[in-house]
Amino acid sequence: MKRIQAFVALSMAHLAIGQDINYSDPHSPAHQYHTRELNDPFTRMIEGFETGERELDYGSGRAFIASLLEHLNVPVSSQLLVFSRTSLQTRYISGKNPRAMYFNEDVYVGYIPGGKVEIISLDPDLGGIFYIFDQPKSGELPVIERSGRCMNCHAVAETRRIPGLSLRSVTPGPNWGAIETFRNKQIGHQIPLSQRFGGYHVTGDAGFTEHKGNRIGREVGGKVITETLEPGTQFDWSIYPAATSDILPHLLLEHQSGFVNLVLEATYRARAYQYVGKGEINPRHYAVLQSLGEELVRYLLFADEAEFPAGGIKVDPQYCEDFLADRKEASTGISLKDLDLETRLFKHRCSYLIYSEVFKATPDLFKQHVYQILGKAISTKKPDPNFAYLSDTEKDAIASILRETLTDLPDGW
Repeated sequence: MKRIQAFVALSMAHLAIGQDINYSDPHSPAHQYHTRELNDPFTRMIEGFETGERELDYGSGRAFIASLLEHLNVPVSSQLLVFSRTSLQTRYISGKNPRAMYFNEDVYVGYIPGGKVEIISLDPDLGGIFYIFDQPKSGELPVIERSGRCMNCHAVAETRRIPGLSLRSVTPGPNWGAIETFRNKQIGHQIPLSQRFGGYHVTGDAGFTEHKGNRIGREVGGKVITETLEPGTQFDWSIYPAATSDILPHLLLEHQSGFVNLVLEATYRARAYQYVGKGEINPRHYAVLQSLGEELVRYLLFADEAEFPAGGIKVDPQYCEDFLADRKEASTGISLKDLDLETRLFKHRCSYLIYSEVFKATPDLFKQHVYQILGKAISTKKPDPNFAYLSDTEKDAIASILRETLTDLPDGW
């Protein structure tokens, strides 16, 4: 609980300084969210689908989504199944027909058997670009158009008001709608595991059961009584590309969502501040960006990461292999993607998303500020007590990886 309170306190600190600017208005000339030329992975790929340059498999819904994921370089093994009616297509979702989600670091795909396909494709400057379209029924590519309705859930307080990533944890009732909610509208790896995964399936022997997944509830006498809903007992696994909803993609989706929303807030704020300042950022607004930079460094270094269960966590080896396929190694063979899974998520606690396109696209003044704070945080010569949980050995490992794999670090970093 103390970690959550510290995280929330830091998250709110910059709001008190800069709340006079509506930094997130998508219609603002600073952002031009609906009219600016897009630069996200899915948009770039659409033309190839329409011209036939990229071929999709129209044999079945399962075959179609699998071929789409392959083109987007999204691993099938990232599959997560959600049976709560907490998204746009509520009439299709139930314990008998869960919604499947797939993702990599830039694209997030939703698939419901018999429903529509949903895409969140990250534009580094604008954030989530939302698409929803029918599954093909005649062997032809359906009309693919941007969706504005998704902003109702993906540009709200918990996504920091920008077009970002939204996650919920609920207890579904008999009609699969939420009758109980958890985690106080927070998103990120600081959320206790005991409050996560409500309305989702968690497959395999994760090594612990103290979470909200695989549960359905009913209200009795003003209280919510829950029971287990085992994955696959009400639906057929064969209609999905994979037979898993593993704990590791659950954990990484949470981590990525918190990171993406935080970084995009900084990008939106910096752009809005520069617009109102006619290219300049005044000291008050710069202080807001500094506060966000401090928050981001804590997030990058997993300062508030939720505690792992005793004995660690067991994960699906196939997804591990897929996740590690693009790891960026230092000359010593170590990387930021190396998993720990005993007491924490990663061996070297600096997020691999420091290589992401959304972070690369942050304004240089913000990025360089982050690098400066990060360098001080992992310094072994003048240790920062806020990062005392990192040993000197781990700090040195992080520093060596970053020096060898990043090309835009400040001179002398």
